[in-house]
Amino acid sequence: MDNSKKYLSIAFVVILVVVVIVSALGIWMLGRKPVILQGQIEATEIRISGKLPGRIDTFLVEEGQNVRKGDTLVVINSPEALAKYEQVNAMENIAVYQNQKIDDGTRKQIVESTRQLWNKSKSDLSLAKVTYDRISALYRDSVVTSQRKDEVEALYKAAQAGERAAYEQYQMALDGAQKQDRESARSLVNAARGVVGEVSALLQDARLVAPETGQIAAIYPKRGELVGAGTPIMSLVVLEDAHAVLNIREDLLPHFRMGETFRADVPALSQKGVVFRINYISPLGSYATWRSTKQTGSYDLRTFELHALPEPQLEGLRPGMSVLVNMDEQ
Repeated sequence: MDNSKKYLSIAFVVILVVVVIVSALGIWMLGRKPVILQGQIEATEIRISGKLPGRIDTFLVEEGQNVRKGDTLVVINSPEALAKYEQVNAMENIAVYQNQKIDDGTRKQIVESTRQLWNKSKSDLSLAKVTYDRISALYRDSVVTSQRKDEVEALYKAAQAGERAAYEQYQMALDGAQKQDRESARSLVNAARGVVGEVSALLQDARLVAPETGQIAAIYPKRGELVGAGTPIMSLVVLEDAHAVLNIREDLLPHFRMGETFRADVPALSQKGVVFRINYISPLGSYATWRSTKQTGSYDLRTFELHALPEPQLEGLRPGMSVLVNMDEQ
């Protein structure tokens, strides 16, 4: 009996020790939970909009469709812009023809007319001079009165002035427009061409094209709706730029360095251990990321935003997918 009691006591002690050890291990395991960081996949999203107001004429793509850079996405109809283009184009033609007119100089018929008038004025001057010389000689011989001499002299001086005026008119016709008039005409042409270029640039937005290769995420207006200048028409997601975004607390930041890699799981693709390379680290706003430790001698913790690109690029990676990082595996 004594041996039986002894064995029972030993067994009880052993069982008690095992229970204590298992309990201690359980408590330790429960207290040591793995630190899992959760982020998500994001990508560059481009809002497609134009400068031309008008009505949506035709959509050439649908939501979810993949497009390449330069593909036409939508056609906008704007009769007002077309009418404006015709108007400014006509104004440009007027300015160009006016400039050509000035550059070509005075018409040859006008030049010839002024030359003939100058020749006539020279003939009139020659006749007036001969008459003046004759009357002057008769006046010296006291044949004519001084009144007659003064009248002939006045006619002679008038003929001289007329000849000089006709000569200047002829030279003006030969010279054509002044330098200031030529420069003014050229400036008007440049101004007209600038307006034509402005309207042409607006009309180019009548057909909006994809600025990058990606996928159409959403289309906002319907066909036939009126859109204004700068109104977003659709959004384009650049899937090639898909990257992970994580918010890392400051005490965990030593595990993540710029340019280094870490491994993460992407449940949506059933992918584990995907390698991501860090290419961006920046602190978030303090009003939303300060965390007080409430401990003497400690400090408040900030949160940093981290961006990382998959290496290599992961097929099927889309914005919104979760990214899980197990800190025990880093």
